[in-house]
Amino acid sequence: MSIVEVSPGVSIEYETFGDPSDPAVLLVMGFSAQMIGWHEDFCRALAERGRYVIRYDNRDCGLSTKFDEYPVDMGRFIEVVGSGDIASALAMVPYTLQDMADDGLGLLTALGIERAHVVGSSMGGMLAQTMAISRPERLLTLTSMMSSTGEPEYGRSSAEAQAVLFTPKPSDREGYIAAAKQDLMWSSKRYGNPALLRELAARSYDRAYYPAGAGRQLGAMILSGSRAEALRELRVPTLVMHGLDDVLIDPSGGERTAELVPGAKLLLLPDMGHDRPRELWREIIDALDAHTS
Repeated sequence: MSIVEVSPGVSIEYETFGDPSDPAVLLVMGFSAQMIGWHEDFCRALAERGRYVIRYDNRDCGLSTKFDEYPVDMGRFIEVVGSGDIASALAMVPYTLQDMADDGLGLLTALGIERAHVVGSSMGGMLAQTMAISRPERLLTLTSMMSSTGEPEYGRSSAEAQAVLFTPKPSDREGYIAAAKQDLMWSSKRYGNPALLRELAARSYDRAYYPAGAGRQLGAMILSGSRAEALRELRVPTLVMHGLDDVLIDPSGGERTAELVPGAKLLLLPDMGHDRPRELWREIIDALDAHTS
């Protein structure tokens, strides 16, 4: 793993797999999740298909730059957004999804990569869409996975999933790991595995436990607005993947994304929730291989 400055004051932790002479695939992780959410074995399997795979920590997560000087009171933030005072809400959050998308593009630049296949999961899909909209010349292809368009009527979370998402996890290691079983709420109904969830929670806690960044990332997401009109104009070859078991971002988010982007391909996966179970890796990697060929 390495770290590189991608813009003044912002450094990004990343790791690569495969041969740098192969086409680059940038894997963009989701809300408050570290790059290890893209499992090493998944990355290696994709690299074995002849791809140079790059995973990285978003800002305010993992080992990338933290914005501690901008604390966000999420209760107050949600109250302000709910009141419709968007100007005040914007003043509370120090960066936007565009800034986060620019981090990914800046990482490519720092690695000397002019164009890449960009694959984003959940919030990472929103970031990947934003990269494609703002700098389409930098993307060979776009893959938006278990994500949505920023339109509030699509990709809604179930009430139960929202409750789990917004319930703070214990700050002690043992409690944090035990609470990982709550993520079964949005996992694959068939392949959800509490032991694997606990394993990832333990690795994440030991690597970089940092809940403070979640509020700022969430603020950037909430305030990003709709990408619908920009997606209608997108001319980047696009694959949309979504699990039919997803209750954190309803499959309508993926269906709407594919509807908007001209020529987009839609792959709806039975037995996948808001996760990537190992049992479906072959199908996911086959789809990525075909799309990025």
